[in-house]
Amino acid sequence: MSEFWTAVILGIVEGITEFLPVSSTGHLILATELMGYDAKRWALFNIAIQPGAILAIVVLYWRTFWEVFTGLFKWDAKAVAFTRNLLLAFIPAVVLGLAFGDAIELMLENAVIVAWALIIGGFAILVVERFAKTSDAGGVANISWQRSAMVGVVQCLAMIPGVSRSGATILGAMAMGVDRKTAAEFSFFLALPTLTGATVLQLYKHRSEVSADDMGLLAVGFVVSFFVAWAVVKAFLAVVTRYGFGPFAWYRIIAGVAALVWLEMR
Repeated sequence: MSEFWTAVILGIVEGITEFLPVSSTGHLILATELMGYDAKRWALFNIAIQPGAILAIVVLYWRTFWEVFTGLFKWDAKAVAFTRNLLLAFIPAVVLGLAFGDAIELMLENAVIVAWALIIGGFAILVVERFAKTSDAGGVANISWQRSAMVGVVQCLAMIPGVSRSGATILGAMAMGVDRKTAAEFSFFLALPTLTGATVLQLYKHRSEVSADDMGLLAVGFVVSFFVAWAVVKAFLAVVTRYGFGPFAWYRIIAGVAALVWLEMR
């Protein structure tokens, strides 16, 4: 298979999984293993195409971001609270990402870690869905700064591939009483600084390894992940509102077990 089609496939996987609680990084790692790709060759690509999915959130929620942007100039209370919450949730990832970046990169090459994280995360979702007592938070701006900071701490669990950044933040917020819709939107918005920062850091650290051909492949993955993520996010909230996160939990468990069996048998 040509590298162009490899980039297309990985872009589709990224777009589908980035905002679902199933771990986009984990699925990209498993995809490279399943299709026999060189994991080290595509590890940077898998991170660098994330801004395509991020752009989908910017497009879908452009009114929200515009209101916050213009509101900050007026020091509007909701705009300030919205920005404060995202920054507080973002800081823990910055600290731990810079401190343990090399160790995190090593885990990105381990498909077994991904499989176990999928299984454990699936059961964690079932527990939170069963026992969390949530109420309508009234939007991201209305979440307390304490809860926002704790969501940021929980997000750091997603540095383990297979845990899922969106899953950790959504379920972490729900465990603290935030309703599903607000928790999901908080996760969407928090992806902007978190994933952009991770991408910029990785591209800077590995800038000498990126060739002109690589930039072309990154562009393909970026565009594909944008359109796929745009379609997935539009449907995601409707599914979650009606069915909850249970289907994603069982998918994680089945996928994780299947991955372990395949990794053992190959």
